[in-house]
Parts: sequence; structure tokens; C-alpha cells
Amino acid sequence: MINPVWLRSFCTLVEVGHFTRTAETLHMTQSGVSQQVRKLEEYLGQQLLIRQGKGFTLTGAGERLYQEGQQLIVSFTDLENRVGLDPAHEGIVKLASPGSIGLKLYPHLLALQKHYPKLVIEYRFAPNSDVERLIAEHKVDIGLMTCPATMREVNVKPIAEEELLLITPAGIAKPSWEQLTALGFIDHPDGAYHAGQLLSVNFPEFQNSQQFKRSGFSNQINLILEPVSMGLGFTVLPSHAAAAFKASAKVKIHKLANKVSETLYIGSYAHTFTANRVKTVIAEIEKSLGIS
Repeated sequence: MINPVWLRSFCTLVEVGHFTRTAETLHMTQSGVSQQVRKLEEYLGQQLLIRQGKGFTLTGAGERLYQEGQQLIVSFTDLENRVGLDPAHEGIVKLASPGSIGLKLYPHLLALQKHYPKLVIEYRFAPNSDVERLIAEHKVDIGLMTCPATMREVNVKPIAEEELLLITPAGIAKPSWEQLTALGFIDHPDGAYHAGQLLSVNFPEFQNSQQFKRSGFSNQINLILEPVSMGLGFTVLPSHAAAAFKASAKVKIHKLANKVSETLYIGSYAHTFTANRVKTVIAEIEKSLGIS
């Protein structure tokens, strides 16, 4: 493979037409330029220059090398520039989070993309365990979780709190244990965990979510409250999911005496450089959550 440094020196010499001025242009000595040209000739087994005192003319091989070498030098320069680029508002940013926080953030991130069309947002809704796995496998740039990381490949930091809420059909003013038992539980992927967190500190009768009949299940965050609004059961959800439900008049959100909030963590792969486009999205997430 031709040494690109030697090639750059040779092409510069041809363009400048003088050894001394080429050395000045490249911040080298004249002997250094001559030595690199000789090394290039030795490597190719071809004479490239016919030296005439302080000047020179190109041989046929030298002319061909210059014509082809110019294109290579342009390609090298373009590659160097592209490698050095780290635009803040261009490129793909991949995220994953549980559904509730996704309902809150996704519209803000789409607005960011609309403002910067070359910034492409790819958002995936997933439970905590899947989010952590996606981070560890380097398949997303940013992961949002409501529990600490368990894998050493994943770095997380707490960035916000999200309150858990008991939600019943609209007709229930103040739910009793008997009413909840009669209604039954509308389950979801984090249902048992959320119910355990909130109900255990507000109802002494509570032991686990299996005490309630299972009146329904949905893994689509925007559909979990549909059966609740129809009087088919109750559920426990984070506040962002409750706020996103359009038919809010058909459900009743109860803030219980003992509040419980989930910590929201932002995570990334432990051994990676954070690109500027990812920093832009992180800043928008923090802004959307009222952190900055």
C-alpha cells in the first residue's frame, strides 16, 4: 500500500513545482521532501521525476501517479473531515423506555426532530428488563428505566421522580378495600410491581396483586385505562400514563395518603463515547421533564 504521507508530499511537490517551497508548505526540510519522493520511487520501482537542478519534470509514471494520487488525497481529506464531524442535530438517535415515560417524552422528541429534520428519532417502548438489555447490547443510545441497572455494561443516573396513582372508574369517590376487591385488577406488564409499591403502604389488607381477580390485561400503555373507563376494573399506573389518557372524565385518579414515586433513571452503554446528537436528545429529555 502506498504511504499516504509520501503521496501527499509528492502531489504537493508537483503542484508547487519547487522543492524548497514544497518543504515550506509542508513544514518540512527540503531533504525530507526529497527523501519521501525517493522512498516512493523505490516502493513503486518507477522513476517519477527527472531532476533538473532545483526543478524537475514528471516521467510518464509520475504523471499517472499524480493524476490518480490527487483523487486519493481528496478522498483521504474527505474521510478525515467526516471522521472528525460530530454534528449536534444530524443522525439517528435510538431510545427505549417504559410506556408511561414514552407517552410523555415522544411528542417532545418529535417536535425536536421537526425542528431539526436531519435528526432522526427512533423510539421503542419496552419494559425495564428489555430496556436494560437493549442498552447492554448496544442497540440503543439512550435507555430510560424505573429501576437501577443490574448489568455492569449499563451506566444509569437518576434524573426524575414519577408518582404512582390508583385509578378507578369515575363513579368511585374514595375507594375502599372492598370496592377494589369487587372491581378486580386491570393488569399490565408492570402491574404487580406498581400495585405492590402503592397499595402495600395504603391498605393494610394488601399482600399481593393476586388477591384481586384479574379483570383484564393490556401491554399497550395507551389502552390500559380503556377497561377502567368502562367500569371493568381498577389499576395502578405512573402519572404520565394517567395524564395521557384522553377520556379522563370516565376515570377517577386517586392520590392516596401515602404517596409513592418511582425514580426514573437515564442509562447508556458503559464503554461508549456520547455523540453530540445524543447529548442534544438528552438535553431535550431533561427539559421535557422539567430538569433544566
